[in-house]
Amino acid sequence: MDIGSIPSPADAAAPPSAAAVPREATLGRHLAHRLAEVGAREVFTVPGDFNLTLLDELEAEQPSGGGVRLVGCCNELNAAYAADGYARARDGGVGACAVTFTVGGLSAINAVAGAFSENLPVICIVGGPNSNDYGSNRILHHTIGIPDFTQELRCFQNVTCYQAVVNNLEDAHEQIDTAISTALKESKPVYISISCNLPSIPHPTFSRHPVPFFLSPKLSNQMTLEAAVETAAAFLNKSVKPVLVGGPKMRVAKACEAFVELADACGYPVAAMPSAKGLVPEHHSRFIGTYWGAVSTPFCAEIVESADAYLFAGPIFNDYSSVGYSLLLKKEKAIIVQPDRVVIGNGPAFGCVLMKDFLHALGTRLKKNTAAYDNYSRIFVPQGEPLSSAPGEPLRVNVLFKHVQKMLSGNSAVIAETGDSWFNCQKLKLPEGCGYEFQMQYGSIGWSVGATLGYAQAAKDKRVISFIGDGSFQVTAQEVSTMLRWEQNNIIFLINNGGYTIEVEIHDGPYNIIKNWNYTGVVEAFHNGEGKCYTAKVRTEEELKKAIEASLGPNKDSLCFIEVIVHKDDTSKELLEWGSRVSAANSRPPNPQ
Repeated sequence: MDIGSIPSPADAAAPPSAAAVPREATLGRHLAHRLAEVGAREVFTVPGDFNLTLLDELEAEQPSGGGVRLVGCCNELNAAYAADGYARARDGGVGACAVTFTVGGLSAINAVAGAFSENLPVICIVGGPNSNDYGSNRILHHTIGIPDFTQELRCFQNVTCYQAVVNNLEDAHEQIDTAISTALKESKPVYISISCNLPSIPHPTFSRHPVPFFLSPKLSNQMTLEAAVETAAAFLNKSVKPVLVGGPKMRVAKACEAFVELADACGYPVAAMPSAKGLVPEHHSRFIGTYWGAVSTPFCAEIVESADAYLFAGPIFNDYSSVGYSLLLKKEKAIIVQPDRVVIGNGPAFGCVLMKDFLHALGTRLKKNTAAYDNYSRIFVPQGEPLSSAPGEPLRVNVLFKHVQKMLSGNSAVIAETGDSWFNCQKLKLPEGCGYEFQMQYGSIGWSVGATLGYAQAAKDKRVISFIGDGSFQVTAQEVSTMLRWEQNNIIFLINNGGYTIEVEIHDGPYNIIKNWNYTGVVEAFHNGEGKCYTAKVRTEEELKKAIEASLGPNKDSLCFIEVIVHKDDTSKELLEWGSRVSAANSRPPNPQ
């Protein structure tokens, strides 16, 4: 009988028996096929006694046969960070990790929360208790010592959009499919717990290839869309010097192309919020840089904040992106376009309007207006390059990034760790096709090491260049060994300034000073003679140039780790300004009762 056909009398008379079910028709292999189908062809794993059989079944379906490849990680936190990075590189695709019950799941949950905040569809799969143990009043290991197996589930309910607990085979097919499809529809993480005794048991519901996913597309309400476009066009066409600003939710709305179409049509200057760097093409003829309040690209804030109308596509205004809530914007001048909603000034608001539909339609209604960009052109002064260092002079951070800029191409991807790298990497001019990722909403230090692993596994056509502070690296360093194991050729710049610089600027104290490591020695220990690895410790510009030449030349196929030693006070002026304003926001006294 074909899938979707009407059962024949013979089919009805002879339902499939357990004996007739193929050996490969198991829950684990079904899950492998589903993950591969949605683009998660590599699953980041840490084995534990509750997920071992599941890992066997996942691994049995190799990518060449429509299955997945397992990438073993050093710990569960890093595995979930890697799934985050993998999802980013797949441009709306899915990342997946598989860990063990509670001790694994609760280790991964911090990274899953980060993926939730960044709207990434990460599938966290947990090997759960034996199906016979549910309701038995037994106490299991890897729990907090009470006969209640829902502690992990209840934790994940706050950081995932769907939770499936699979402890019988009859509805396993439905639960898995619902979880994965929900992750895709919501662009948020999901949690799937699978009892440890179920993954390898054949069952009739898995005896045929699954019907391919078909997700009903989200559609705009056409009447509301027309009203929103008409109102917005009237609002913008009467303005004198309007601007466009791209925000991070353009990714989840799949509206980046529509945003560029609008920019091409209207003639307005185009800026990006810091968390949208990489989503707005910086080679666009009217791109004016990053709008980040007091720490914006030079001349960008002046143009945005002096505009009499601004359209923000997919913004997130939090304390970090608003520099301690200090943006000089007025609500009555703003059109805020979210993935499915448009708000114009102080009102009206239009629901059930998809961002990409709205931007596409708006571009056909706007009059060309280059007034704001003409103003920008009149005041713009090109940035000068930092002077070269004298022989033996200690390396400065701005000199480092002068040389990094020359490394970038369309075959690169930049990953910036939480901290001073946020501000220095914002100044990089991204060539067409160059990827860029950082975690601004959640800001979990150490994220970038696992994310680099995952991004590089997914984007094998790009060379990943990561910028990581010494404090952040100490949190998740061991995943560099996994990069070596999988023969990645990432370039990691470890910026060693002796502590948590970003926290020093928010609130200084002795707790921001860390123990210095021999960072190149740590990576050489991870290397241990296996795979290709190049390390360098640089203190001067001349040493930096030699290390970069070696990384791009004879070691282009190697993982390259360059420790850059800089003075602890060599921080960007943008970080100093941002830190003081965020500190002031954090230090506000309680409101009077």
